[in-house]
Amino acid sequence: MLNVENLQKSFGPVPVLRGVDLALAAGETLALTGESGSGKSTLLHLIAGLDRFEGGAIRLDGTDLARLSDPGRAELRRTRVGLVFQQFNLIPSLSVGDNLAFQARLADRHDPDWQARLTERLGLAGLEARWPEQLSGGQQQRVAVGRTLAARPPLVLADEPTGNLDEDTGDAVLDLMLELVAETGAALLMVTHSDRLAARLDRRIHLSHGKVAA
Repeated sequence: MLNVENLQKSFGPVPVLRGVDLALAAGETLALTGESGSGKSTLLHLIAGLDRFEGGAIRLDGTDLARLSDPGRAELRRTRVGLVFQQFNLIPSLSVGDNLAFQARLADRHDPDWQARLTERLGLAGLEARWPEQLSGGQQQRVAVGRTLAARPPLVLADEPTGNLDEDTGDAVLDLMLELVAETGAALLMVTHSDRLAARLDRRIHLSHGKVAA
């Protein structure tokens, strides 16, 4: 599903990624850990096509990201990569129901039956008409997870998805995300600072000073 080979990225004269390699199979979950500044979020942004890299390669299901134009990378994010961030990034002017449907509609994959199942599984039934500001943090993150999975992307990238939540709420959100990722058959790459949460995924790799630690 995902192959990253000798990936290199610098910001000005400062190297951030110094030759990162990783592989992720379809349906597999992988935790990415590392100290602050090790390049974890940068790596996710490059895989999502949000930025360009200077060296190495990223291939998503056979597609070479370096060969994609800006519209091509935007299409990749619409249809093949789902993003879940620590900041919920919900659209405040849209209801919960419309936030949930937003990504699927962009990808032309809106399925009302699947959205209804997601809404129920995420504990959001009855809240569809509310605005994001009327929800708790845990509820908002469930909407963010549902919005991503409603489009059934083959790859989900999650950057500290429980970082703004208390431990119990974060555990509940991660439980749901792992269940739903397994149900859709998506691969999951999740950045986390928590060894405890990383242990919940199939595998983990650790970044240190821009490289995968041995």
